[in-house]
Amino acid sequence: MRVVFMGFQTWGHRVLQALLKSRHEVVWVITHPESDHMYESIWDDSVAGLATEHRIPLLVRKYANDDQVVERMRELAPDIIVSSDWRTWLSPQVYGLARHGAINIHDALLPRYGGFAPLNWAVLNGEPEVGVTVHFMNDEFDLGDIVVQQRVPVREKDNVTDLFHRTVEIFPKITLSALDLIEEGTTPWIKQDPNEATFFHKRSLEDSRINWSWPADRLANLVRAQSDPYPNAFAYHDTKQLRVTSASVSRKRYGGTPGRIFCPDGEGIVVVCGPEAHTGREHGLVIERVRTVDGTELPARAYFRTMGGYLTSHP
Repeated sequence: MRVVFMGFQTWGHRVLQALLKSRHEVVWVITHPESDHMYESIWDDSVAGLATEHRIPLLVRKYANDDQVVERMRELAPDIIVSSDWRTWLSPQVYGLARHGAINIHDALLPRYGGFAPLNWAVLNGEPEVGVTVHFMNDEFDLGDIVVQQRVPVREKDNVTDLFHRTVEIFPKITLSALDLIEEGTTPWIKQDPNEATFFHKRSLEDSRINWSWPADRLANLVRAQSDPYPNAFAYHDTKQLRVTSASVSRKRYGGTPGRIFCPDGEGIVVVCGPEAHTGREHGLVIERVRTVDGTELPARAYFRTMGGYLTSHP
Protein backbone atom coordinates (compact mmCIF):
# COMPACT_ATOMS: atom_id res chain seq x y z
CA MET A 1 0.00 0.00 0.00
CA ARG A 2 0.96 3.63 -0.53
CA VAL A 3 1.53 5.04 2.96
CA VAL A 4 1.75 8.55 4.31
CA PHE A 5 3.47 8.35 7.69
CA MET A 6 2.94 10.84 10.52
CA GLY A 7 4.98 10.38 13.66
CA PHE A 8 7.49 11.59 16.21
CA GLN A 9 10.13 10.37 18.67
CA THR A 10 11.24 6.76 19.17
CA TRP A 11 7.72 5.34 18.74
CA GLY A 12 7.42 6.97 15.33
CA HIS A 13 10.99 6.08 14.40
CA ARG A 14 10.40 2.37 15.10
CA VAL A 15 7.21 2.29 13.02
CA LEU A 16 8.77 4.19 10.11
CA GLN A 17 11.74 1.80 10.14
CA ALA A 18 9.34 -1.14 9.87
CA LEU A 19 7.40 0.46 7.04
CA LEU A 20 10.58 1.21 5.09
CA LYS A 21 11.65 -2.44 5.37
CA SER A 22 8.21 -3.75 4.38
CA ARG A 23 6.53 -4.25 1.03
CA HIS A 24 4.60 -1.00 1.52
CA GLU A 25 5.65 2.26 -0.14
CA VAL A 26 6.15 5.29 2.10
CA VAL A 27 5.39 8.29 -0.13
CA TRP A 28 5.51 11.10 2.44
CA VAL A 29 6.58 11.65 6.06
CA ILE A 30 5.20 14.33 8.35
CA THR A 31 6.76 14.92 11.76
CA HIS A 32 6.76 17.49 14.55
CA PRO A 33 9.48 20.10 15.16
CA GLU A 34 12.13 19.20 17.73
CA SER A 35 10.94 19.90 21.26
CA ASP A 36 12.60 20.85 24.55
CA HIS A 37 9.65 19.55 26.61
CA MET A 38 11.10 17.25 29.27
CA TYR A 39 9.02 14.29 28.11
CA GLU A 40 9.46 14.89 24.38
CA SER A 41 13.24 14.87 24.62
CA ILE A 42 13.63 11.50 26.38
CA TRP A 43 12.92 8.88 23.70
CA ASP A 44 13.92 11.14 20.83
CA ASP A 45 15.08 9.00 17.89
CA SER A 46 14.54 11.29 14.90
CA VAL A 47 11.77 10.58 12.41
CA ALA A 48 13.00 13.50 10.33
CA GLY A 49 16.52 12.07 10.22
CA LEU A 50 15.29 8.65 9.15
CA ALA A 51 13.11 10.11 6.40
CA THR A 52 16.00 12.23 5.14
CA GLU A 53 18.35 9.23 5.19
CA HIS A 54 15.94 7.32 2.96
CA ARG A 55 15.20 10.35 0.76
CA ILE A 56 11.51 10.36 1.60
CA PRO A 57 9.78 13.75 1.11
CA LEU A 58 9.45 15.34 4.54
CA LEU A 59 7.20 17.98 6.11
CA VAL A 60 7.70 19.33 9.64
CA ARG A 61 4.53 20.59 11.33
CA LYS A 62 3.02 20.94 14.79
CA TYR A 63 -0.41 20.66 13.19
CA ALA A 64 -1.11 19.09 9.81
CA ASN A 65 -4.60 20.26 8.86
CA ASP A 66 -3.72 23.17 6.56
CA ASP A 67 -4.46 23.60 2.86
CA GLN A 68 -0.90 22.64 1.87
CA VAL A 69 -1.28 19.24 3.54
CA VAL A 70 -4.74 18.69 2.04
CA GLU A 71 -3.54 19.52 -1.46
CA ARG A 72 -0.49 17.29 -1.20
CA MET A 73 -2.63 14.41 0.11
CA ARG A 74 -4.88 14.76 -2.93
CA GLU A 75 -1.86 14.59 -5.22
CA LEU A 76 -0.35 11.54 -3.51
CA ALA A 77 -3.65 9.63 -3.19
CA PRO A 78 -2.35 7.36 -0.39
CA ASP A 79 -4.02 4.09 0.48
CA ILE A 80 -3.61 4.77 4.18
CA ILE A 81 -2.13 7.18 6.72
CA VAL A 82 -0.13 5.57 9.53
CA SER A 83 0.40 7.57 12.73
CA SER A 84 2.72 6.80 15.63
CA ASP A 85 3.21 9.41 18.36
CA TRP A 86 1.56 12.10 16.26
CA ARG A 87 0.68 14.46 19.08
CA THR A 88 -2.00 16.79 17.68
CA TRP A 89 -5.54 16.26 16.38
CA LEU A 90 -5.82 15.30 12.72
CA SER A 91 -8.78 16.61 10.73
CA PRO A 92 -11.15 14.27 8.83
CA GLN A 93 -10.52 16.44 5.76
CA VAL A 94 -6.95 15.09 5.82
CA TYR A 95 -7.33 11.42 6.70
CA GLY A 96 -10.48 11.20 4.60
CA LEU A 97 -8.27 11.58 1.51
CA ALA A 98 -6.64 8.18 2.10
CA ARG A 99 -8.51 5.18 0.69
CA HIS A 100 -8.51 3.31 4.02
CA GLY A 101 -8.39 6.38 6.25
CA ALA A 102 -5.79 6.59 9.02
CA ILE A 103 -4.61 4.31 11.79
CA ASN A 104 -2.77 5.25 14.96
CA ILE A 105 -0.54 3.09 17.16
CA HIS A 106 -1.00 3.93 20.84
CA ASP A 107 0.80 2.43 23.85
CA ALA A 108 -2.28 1.70 25.95
CA LEU A 109 -5.20 -0.68 26.07
CA LEU A 110 -7.81 1.65 24.64
CA PRO A 111 -10.41 2.85 25.44
CA ARG A 112 -8.56 3.45 28.72
CA TYR A 113 -5.51 5.72 28.86
CA GLY A 114 -6.13 7.78 25.77
CA GLY A 115 -4.08 10.94 25.46
CA PHE A 116 -0.57 11.42 26.78
CA ALA A 117 2.00 9.48 28.84
CA PRO A 118 -0.20 6.36 29.14
CA LEU A 119 2.54 4.16 30.57
CA ASN A 120 3.46 6.65 33.30
CA TRP A 121 -0.18 7.03 34.33
CA ALA A 122 -0.79 3.26 34.21
CA VAL A 123 2.17 2.51 36.50
CA LEU A 124 1.09 5.29 38.87
CA ASN A 125 -2.37 3.72 39.05
CA GLY A 126 -1.03 0.23 39.70
CA GLU A 127 -2.48 -1.34 36.56
CA PRO A 128 -1.83 -5.11 36.23
CA GLU A 129 -1.29 -4.82 32.48
CA VAL A 130 -0.54 -2.31 29.74
CA GLY A 131 -0.36 -2.81 26.00
CA VAL A 132 -0.45 -1.47 22.47
CA THR A 133 -3.52 -0.67 20.37
CA VAL A 134 -3.84 0.02 16.65
CA HIS A 135 -7.03 1.96 15.97
CA PHE A 136 -8.58 3.96 13.19
CA MET A 137 -8.64 7.72 13.56
CA ASN A 138 -12.01 9.45 13.68
CA ASP A 139 -13.13 12.89 14.78
CA GLU A 140 -12.82 11.94 18.46
CA PHE A 141 -9.38 11.71 20.05
CA ASP A 142 -8.15 8.07 20.43
CA LEU A 143 -11.69 6.66 20.09
CA GLY A 144 -11.72 5.14 16.59
CA ASP A 145 -12.43 1.46 15.93
CA ILE A 146 -9.73 -0.94 17.15
CA VAL A 147 -7.94 -3.00 14.50
CA VAL A 148 -5.72 -5.07 16.79
CA GLN A 149 -4.51 -4.92 20.39
CA GLN A 150 -1.74 -6.67 22.34
CA ARG A 151 -1.52 -6.92 26.13
CA VAL A 152 1.64 -6.75 28.25
CA PRO A 153 1.54 -7.91 31.90
CA VAL A 154 3.08 -5.61 34.52
CA ARG A 155 5.41 -7.54 36.79
CA GLU A 156 5.81 -6.64 40.46
CA LYS A 157 9.14 -4.84 40.07
CA ASP A 158 8.49 -3.29 36.63
CA ASN A 159 9.01 0.44 36.31
CA VAL A 160 7.86 2.66 33.46
CA THR A 161 11.18 2.32 31.64
CA ASP A 162 10.90 -1.46 31.63
CA LEU A 163 7.42 -1.18 30.17
CA PHE A 164 8.52 1.36 27.56
CA HIS A 165 11.08 -1.11 26.20
CA ARG A 166 8.62 -4.00 26.23
CA THR A 167 5.83 -2.08 24.51
CA VAL A 168 7.88 -0.14 21.94
CA GLU A 169 9.20 -3.47 20.62
CA ILE A 170 5.61 -4.36 19.72
CA PHE A 171 5.03 -1.27 17.57
CA PRO A 172 6.66 -2.46 14.29
CA LYS A 173 5.07 -5.91 14.17
CA ILE A 174 1.60 -4.81 15.27
CA THR A 175 1.60 -2.03 12.67
CA LEU A 176 2.38 -4.40 9.82
CA SER A 177 -0.17 -6.91 11.13
CA ALA A 178 -2.81 -4.19 11.17
CA LEU A 179 -2.01 -3.20 7.57
CA ASP A 180 -2.40 -6.82 6.48
CA LEU A 181 -5.81 -7.03 8.18
CA ILE A 182 -6.96 -3.76 6.63
CA GLU A 183 -5.78 -4.82 3.19
CA GLU A 184 -7.59 -8.16 3.50
CA GLY A 185 -10.74 -6.37 4.63
CA THR A 186 -12.20 -9.48 6.26
CA THR A 187 -11.87 -8.59 9.96
CA PRO A 188 -14.67 -6.82 11.86
CA TRP A 189 -13.21 -3.90 13.81
CA ILE A 190 -13.90 -3.48 17.51
CA LYS A 191 -15.98 -0.47 18.45
CA GLN A 192 -14.72 1.49 21.43
CA ASP A 193 -17.18 2.28 24.20
CA PRO A 194 -16.91 6.03 24.94
CA ASN A 195 -18.32 5.40 28.42
CA GLU A 196 -15.25 3.29 29.22
CA ALA A 197 -12.77 5.84 27.85
CA THR A 198 -10.30 7.72 30.03
CA PHE A 199 -8.02 10.52 28.81
CA PHE A 200 -4.85 11.82 30.42
CA HIS A 201 -2.88 15.05 30.06
CA LYS A 202 0.83 15.46 29.42
CA ARG A 203 2.95 14.96 32.50
CA SER A 204 5.14 17.79 33.73
CA LEU A 205 7.51 18.41 36.62
CA GLU A 206 4.57 19.09 38.95
CA ASP A 207 3.34 15.53 38.40
CA SER A 208 6.56 14.16 39.94
CA ARG A 209 6.09 16.03 43.23
CA ILE A 210 5.52 13.72 46.22
CA ASN A 211 2.34 14.38 48.19
CA TRP A 212 2.76 12.77 51.60
CA SER A 213 -1.00 12.52 52.10
CA TRP A 214 -1.04 9.79 49.43
CA PRO A 215 -0.95 6.17 50.67
CA ALA A 216 2.37 4.35 50.56
CA ASP A 217 1.46 2.02 47.69
CA ARG A 218 0.55 4.97 45.47
CA LEU A 219 3.79 6.77 46.37
CA ALA A 220 5.82 3.64 45.57
CA ASN A 221 4.00 3.52 42.23
CA LEU A 222 4.87 7.18 41.62
CA VAL A 223 8.57 6.38 42.08
CA ARG A 224 8.28 3.48 39.60
CA ALA A 225 6.33 5.70 37.19
CA GLN A 226 9.15 8.27 37.21
CA SER A 227 12.19 6.00 36.85
CA ASP A 228 15.23 7.16 34.89
CA PRO A 229 15.36 8.73 32.33
CA TYR A 230 12.07 10.35 33.38
CA PRO A 231 12.18 13.19 35.92
CA ASN A 232 12.18 11.35 39.24
CA ALA A 233 9.66 11.68 42.05
CA PHE A 234 10.92 14.36 44.42
CA ALA A 235 10.42 15.99 47.79
CA TYR A 236 12.37 18.49 49.90
CA HIS A 237 14.62 17.95 52.90
CA ASP A 238 15.86 21.04 54.73
CA THR A 239 14.59 23.09 51.73
CA LYS A 240 16.80 21.12 49.29
CA GLN A 241 15.23 19.05 46.54
CA LEU A 242 15.76 15.31 46.95
CA ARG A 243 14.82 12.80 44.26
CA VAL A 244 13.59 9.35 45.22
CA THR A 245 14.80 6.70 42.79
CA SER A 246 13.72 3.55 44.64
CA ALA A 247 11.01 2.98 47.25
CA SER A 248 8.63 0.35 48.59
CA VAL A 249 5.81 -0.09 51.08
CA SER A 250 6.73 -0.82 54.70
CA ARG A 251 5.66 -4.10 56.28
CA LYS A 252 4.60 -2.39 59.50
CA ARG A 253 2.12 0.44 59.96
CA TYR A 254 3.28 3.83 61.17
CA GLY A 255 1.33 6.73 62.64
CA GLY A 256 1.90 10.44 62.95
CA THR A 257 2.23 13.41 60.64
CA PRO A 258 2.70 12.74 56.88
CA GLY A 259 6.28 13.39 55.83
CA ARG A 260 7.85 12.54 59.19
CA ILE A 261 11.18 10.68 58.88
CA PHE A 262 10.42 7.86 61.31
CA CYS A 263 13.03 5.09 61.49
CA PRO A 264 15.60 3.01 59.59
CA ASP A 265 14.46 0.03 57.55
CA GLY A 266 17.38 -1.98 56.15
CA GLU A 267 19.32 0.34 53.84
CA GLY A 268 16.30 2.62 53.67
CA ILE A 269 14.25 4.84 55.95
CA VAL A 270 10.52 4.88 56.69
CA VAL A 271 8.52 8.05 56.08
CA VAL A 272 5.02 8.42 57.52
CA CYS A 273 2.40 8.94 54.83
CA GLY A 274 -1.23 8.45 53.87
CA PRO A 275 -4.59 10.15 54.31
CA GLU A 276 -5.15 8.43 57.69
CA ALA A 277 -1.56 8.63 58.92
CA HIS A 278 -2.63 10.13 62.25
CA THR A 279 -4.58 6.95 63.09
CA GLY A 280 -1.62 4.60 62.77
CA ARG A 281 -3.49 2.48 60.23
CA GLU A 282 -1.31 3.42 57.24
CA HIS A 283 1.83 1.72 55.98
CA GLY A 284 4.88 3.95 55.60
CA LEU A 285 6.94 4.58 52.48
CA VAL A 286 10.38 2.97 52.66
CA ILE A 287 12.71 5.26 50.73
CA GLU A 288 15.56 3.03 49.55
CA ARG A 289 17.68 5.25 47.28
CA VAL A 290 17.86 9.02 46.76
CA ARG A 291 19.56 11.43 44.38
CA THR A 292 20.74 14.87 45.44
CA VAL A 293 20.63 18.07 43.42
CA ASP A 294 24.23 17.55 42.23
CA GLY A 295 23.30 14.12 40.82
CA THR A 296 24.84 11.99 43.56
CA GLU A 297 22.82 8.81 44.16
CA LEU A 298 23.15 6.85 47.39
CA PRO A 299 21.26 4.57 49.76
CA ALA A 300 18.77 6.48 51.88
CA ARG A 301 20.50 5.41 55.13
CA ALA A 302 23.73 6.99 53.87
CA TYR A 303 21.91 10.28 53.27
CA PHE A 304 19.72 10.35 56.39
CA ARG A 305 22.26 10.04 59.18
CA THR A 306 19.71 10.77 61.93
CA MET A 307 15.99 10.18 62.19
CA GLY A 308 13.37 12.84 62.84
CA GLY A 309 12.53 15.91 60.87
CA TYR A 310 10.33 16.00 57.80
CA LEU A 311 10.27 15.58 54.08
CA THR A 312 7.99 18.16 52.51
CA SER A 313 6.32 18.64 49.16
CA HIS A 314 7.61 22.20 48.83
CA PRO A 315 10.79 23.94 50.07
